[in-house]
Amino acid sequence: MRVLMVCLGNICRSPLAEGILKHKVHQRGLQWQVDSAGTGAWHVGEQPDPRSIDVAQRFGIDITDQRARQFDPQDFERFDLILAMDRQILRQLQQMATHPEHRRKIRLLLDVVHPGQGQEVPDPYYGGSEGFEKVFRLIETACDRLLAEYGPQ
Repeated sequence: MRVLMVCLGNICRSPLAEGILKHKVHQRGLQWQVDSAGTGAWHVGEQPDPRSIDVAQRFGIDITDQRARQFDPQDFERFDLILAMDRQILRQLQQMATHPEHRRKIRLLLDVVHPGQGQEVPDPYYGGSEGFEKVFRLIETACDRLLAEYGPQ
């Protein structure tokens, strides 16, 4: 299974999602490929936001080796599942998808927890560090559901 987590700048939500899912996949001994990207290029090459790094470390996950990258249309070929953090990102990805097969790979991350409700992972960038813990917990729940849905039975 190849999973790509996507947010706006690839420094807050999607690096956390990548780190959390990688951690859980590793704990279960699965051979999944997990990555993250942003639809914007503002932070390409940068480490995740220090608040994302901090909250991940508090839960025993190290994301300091990650570097932001921009979503590439070739990602539609490289990944089986492309998970958007919010509806704006979902729309951007759907607009970039040129084939129905590509569109079928895209879904909102929180749809695995609340199917069809369009719930979003809030962007914690402009808030305090407490928003990052809330985001961590939302993503962690979604990753557990992903593993239940797509993992070996």
